[in-house]
Amino acid sequence: MRISFDLDDVLFVSPEKYETEPELRFPYNRLFPDRLRKGTPELIHALQERGYEVWIYTSSYRTEVYLKALFRAYGVHFDQIVNGQRHEKEVQRGRKQLLPQKLPNFYHISLHVDDEKAVEKNGRIFGFRTLQVFEPDEDWAGKVLKEADRIDRIEQAENAREERT
Repeated sequence: MRISFDLDDVLFVSPEKYETEPELRFPYNRLFPDRLRKGTPELIHALQERGYEVWIYTSSYRTEVYLKALFRAYGVHFDQIVNGQRHEKEVQRGRKQLLPQKLPNFYHISLHVDDEKAVEKNGRIFGFRTLQVFEPDEDWAGKVLKEADRIDRIEQAENAREERT
C-alpha cells in the first residue's frame, strides 16, 4: 500500500500555530527553514514498519534534492517524491484539460493526506482516498495510522475477492 503526504500545513507547519519538531542546528536551520509538524518522523517510520510505501505528493516546486536533504536531517526517507514539476510532466503532460493539482490514483497511491478541502472534493470526483488534516491536533499521527490501516484492510479484502474469482 502507498500513502502520500502533502507538505504545506500538513508536514510543514508554522511553529506559531503548531507544535513542531526541534529546529535543526545551525547551519541546517538556515538551509532548511521549513519546520516539521511534531511527530512526523515517528509517523513515517511507523507507516514504513507496517510495510507501507510513504511518498510526498505536493503541488510545491521545492526540489527533490532539497526535500530529501531536509528529511534526511530528521532521519526520514520517502519512497518517492512528486512535486509540482513532476506532476506537470507525468500527470498533466501538456493536456489542454486542466487536471487537479494532485491525482494520487495516477501513482496507485491508496491514501493521500492533505489539508485542502478541494483535494478531498477531487478525491470524490476522481476516485482517490483522502484524509484531511488541517488543524493543530495532538493525535493527528494516530488518525493517519488508523486510516491507513483501515484502507489496507479494505484493499486486502478486495484483493482476496479478486483472487477467488
